[in-house]
Amino acid sequence: MKSALNGKTMAGLAIMGFFVLIAIVGSWLAPYDPSAMSSDIMEPPSGAHWFGTTQTGQDIFSQVMVGTRGVLIVGLVAGAIATALSVLIGVTAGFLGGVADEFLSALSNIFLVVPALPLIIIVTSFLPDAGDFLIAFVISATGWAWGARILRAQTLSLRQRDYVEAARATGERTWRLIVFEVMPNLTAIIASSFVGTVIFAVLSVITLSFIGVASVSNWNWGTILFWAQNAQALAQGAWWWFIPAGLCIALLGTALALINFGIDEYMNPRLRTSIGGKVKMRVGFTPVLRQEGGRS
Repeated sequence: MKSALNGKTMAGLAIMGFFVLIAIVGSWLAPYDPSAMSSDIMEPPSGAHWFGTTQTGQDIFSQVMVGTRGVLIVGLVAGAIATALSVLIGVTAGFLGGVADEFLSALSNIFLVVPALPLIIIVTSFLPDAGDFLIAFVISATGWAWGARILRAQTLSLRQRDYVEAARATGERTWRLIVFEVMPNLTAIIASSFVGTVIFAVLSVITLSFIGVASVSNWNWGTILFWAQNAQALAQGAWWWFIPAGLCIALLGTALALINFGIDEYMNPRLRTSIGGKVKMRVGFTPVLRQEGGRS
C-alpha cells in the first residue's frame, strides 16, 4: 500500500514539476512570440509549428508555453495566501475559544456564503487590466473560509489532548502550543486545503479568461480557448487550436488531484506508518507505538 501511495504522490509531483519548469523557462524556450502574426494561417501541427497555428498565423505551441506561467502564478499565489489565512483564523479560533472564537467563526461564515466566482467577475470587470497577482489576491480573499472552518473543528478536538495539557502545565506559551503541539497534527488538512485552493484558483482564472472577463492580452490557457472559441475553431475543424490547452488543463488537474489523494492517504494524522506489527502515531513531538489490536 505504501508503494502505491508513493506512486500516486510521485506521479502528481512529477507532472506538477514539469509544469512549474515550463512556467519558469517557457518564455525562453518558446520558438515564436505568442502574439506575432505570420502568413502560416490555420496550419495543422508540423515541424515548424508543433501545435499548429491560429487564423492569424500565431504559433499555438508558443502560446501554451508562455501561458503556463500565468496559470501557475495565480494558482500557487492564491493557494498560499488562502491557506495562510485559513490557518491563522481557523487554528486561532479553535484554540483560543471564547469571544475570539465567536468573532472569527462569524467572519468565516460571512466569507463562506460569499459567491466567489461572481465576485471575482465583478472585480475584474472594473479592472480590465488586472494582473495575475491581483486576480490571485481576489480568489484567495474568497477561498480561505472553508479551510478555516475545517481547521477550527480539528483544533477544537486537539486542544484538550493530554500532550497539549501536559505542555500547558509546564508553562508553554500559547503560540508554542499552537505551533509545536497542534499544528503538526494538522499538516495533512493544511496541505489538502492548499491543493484544493490551487485547483479552484486555476479553474477560476481559466474561466475568467475563457469568458473574456480577464485581460485577453495576457496569455494563459484560458486565453487560448477564448480566441479559439471566437474564431469557431471547432466548426472549422482546427482541433489543434483547443486540444493542447485542454490537455494541459486536464493534466494539471490530474496532478493536483493525485497529490491531494497522496496527502490524504499517506499523511493521515492518526495513522502515519506501519512498522512490523506496530502502528506509529504522532502525538505532538512524541512518536508513540501501539500494538495493532491491543494496548501499548
